[in-house]
Amino acid sequence: MFLSREFIITPLVACFCIVGISFSQLPRLHKLLNSKESMSVEALEREQEKERFRLGLLQEIPTFGYDNIIANWVYVDFLQYFGDNEVRDKIGYTLSPEFFEVVLKRDPKFLEAYLGLFVSTSLYAGMPERTIAIMDNGLKSMSPNLPAKSYYIWRYKGTDELLFLGDSQAARKSFLQAAEWASKYDDQESKNVVFISQKTAEFLRNNPDSKFARIATWTMVLQNNVDERNRKRAIKEIENLRGKVVINSNGVPAVILPEKD
Repeated sequence: MFLSREFIITPLVACFCIVGISFSQLPRLHKLLNSKESMSVEALEREQEKERFRLGLLQEIPTFGYDNIIANWVYVDFLQYFGDNEVRDKIGYTLSPEFFEVVLKRDPKFLEAYLGLFVSTSLYAGMPERTIAIMDNGLKSMSPNLPAKSYYIWRYKGTDELLFLGDSQAARKSFLQAAEWASKYDDQESKNVVFISQKTAEFLRNNPDSKFARIATWTMVLQNNVDERNRKRAIKEIENLRGKVVINSNGVPAVILPEKD
């Protein structure tokens, strides 16, 4: 069976276009890395708008089956973006959700990316609504077993809803869903998620303003290997709620709840 020339050439052209969009940024990126110390905020913001435009193209361009490759490339780009503390201190993290619009549209089952989305877009960029919207879209493509341990996304969503939107009832539903999905697994990690998610939902049912629920949720942030800045923030938030954080000899945090909710 012979394939038409167009059938072969069209995906190749699309692939080269995708590669071109990505690699055309390398000379500009190299120049930016070498000169960013002297660049003004205005110049950095112009570069950021160019990156926003590139991400918009990658979100819309046909991929002809290369979705996972694009998702991986853009996730690597995000890690470089997020790790550039010098530039982020000047112009912030507002581009974070744009990376994940591409990554999680192309690969909605990319579980690790959801933690990056939560940390960068909610904790750093202060845009929990965008985080939740992207998670909601991704969850449409998932089931309890696909990808494995996808229940964590419901946990992240509930955390956003409770801590940053103050929507305790939406958070309660998300934690109950996390518990239901985690109950499909037999390992100890999943059993722990079932327990803590059910307890958090119970706290919120009994008291929508529950300190215990918020402490439990900040504890999840603390235990997710976040950076030092957000580690300190989580500890401070727990202490403000009258909880106590104890770090054991292995560096693992444990949280003591206050006597009253």
